[in-house]
Formats: sequence, structure tokens, C-alpha cells
Amino acid sequence: MKTTVIVPTYNEKENIEALVTQLLALPSAVDVIVVDDNSPDGTGAIADRLADEHPGRVHVIHRAGKLGLGTAYIAGFHKAIATGYDLIVTMDADFSHPPKNIPDMIAKVAQGYDLVIGSRYVPGGAAIECTLPRKMLSWGANAFARTLLGLKAHDTTAGFRCYRRQVLESIDLNQIFSNGYSFLIEMLYKVQRKGWKVGEVPIIFQNRQQGVSKISRNEITKALYTVLRLFRARLFGKAA
Repeated sequence: MKTTVIVPTYNEKENIEALVTQLLALPSAVDVIVVDDNSPDGTGAIADRLADEHPGRVHVIHRAGKLGLGTAYIAGFHKAIATGYDLIVTMDADFSHPPKNIPDMIAKVAQGYDLVIGSRYVPGGAAIECTLPRKMLSWGANAFARTLLGLKAHDTTAGFRCYRRQVLESIDLNQIFSNGYSFLIEMLYKVQRKGWKVGEVPIIFQNRQQGVSKISRNEITKALYTVLRLFRARLFGKAA
């Protein structure tokens, strides 16, 4: 199955070249779509050079500024669908999501799953080099989302995912309300509501080693609002 990996970037010059190099070297052949939000540190220029060095395998989408994670993924989804990819993987640029797990995710899709999540919270998965408050925040957010929205996946906030293209085509991506990290929760909710089969594979999540985390207090607030908004829609049987 023709596969691409979408990597949203903002100030990831320390990571992007090494990540793309590892992705292109995987035993399961994958291409890469870098979605750069006009990074001041020159990440976009590095991505352009990689695209020139690997024509047809590395694609770059340049956006005018920092427009949010959700819209970055949507831009990547539209590009992947238009280019004819069968599987679309999403991941962070900071190596918190191990590229070596992508073949496992692809294999899981081949077993009949429609969305596969690289999960910290299934047997064999873990999060390392994260502070205790960060771990508690992640655990609490997942428990909150699973309880209120009836989500079956254990890692509801994970951005490491592999979608069949048919899953993305079944969802009106331009109607997704959430933008930042809360986009991940809303997408999972809509995928489950559509009846697609969701699976998980264990990963070892490692806190970023280079660059600066993009998670802010504002992102946490937006995620809380997203869960409550979707819960209200679920409670009253309305479309989210």
C-alpha cells in the first residue's frame, strides 16, 4: 500500500533532516509530506532541500504562519489524498514518535484495522523522560476523553497514527472545529462514530530531546473545551 507520513513543523531545524532520513530508510517504503508553518529558524528551507534531493518522495507544503496543528494535518491530508496514497501516517517532528514503529502500524492496518494508533497505554507501551506532571496531565486527559466520549482507544491524544485513506475521505475535514492538539481527540471521535475499526500498537514515547515543546496552557484549555463540546453533542444525539 502506497504510504506517506505527514510531519507538521514549526522551528524543527534540529530534527527534520534526521527524521526524514530515517523515514526514507524504513523497510516499509514511505514518502514524506512536511507541512511547515513558515518556521523562523529555516526548517522550511531544509525541507525544500530534502525534497530536491529526494524528488517524488519528499513533498513540502509551506504555510503563511503558525496556523495550528489541526489545519496543518488537514493540509497534509488533502495533499496525500490528491496524490493517491493508500495509507496516511501522522507523527511529530521531535522524535517522540519512533519511526521504527511505522512498519508495525502498517502491518496492523493489513490485519483489517482502519486507524492504528501508536500507543503509550497498551501493554508494551510507555512514556520515558517525561516529568511526573506531564505524565499525569496525559493520563488525566486520556481518562477524561475516554469517559465522556466513550472512546475505545487507550491513547486518545496520540498524534502518531496511520489512517486508511477511505477513513479520511469519509469525514468532512473542512468541518473539523478543533485546531491544536484537541484536533486529535475530535478526529478519533469522528472516526469511531463512523464505525471504522480502531487498533493500537505499543510504542515507547520519548520526550523531545531537541527544540521546544509546543504544548501550552492554552492548548490544554482548548482540549478541555473540545471534549465538553463533543460530549454535549453525544449526549443530545447531535452531529459534532
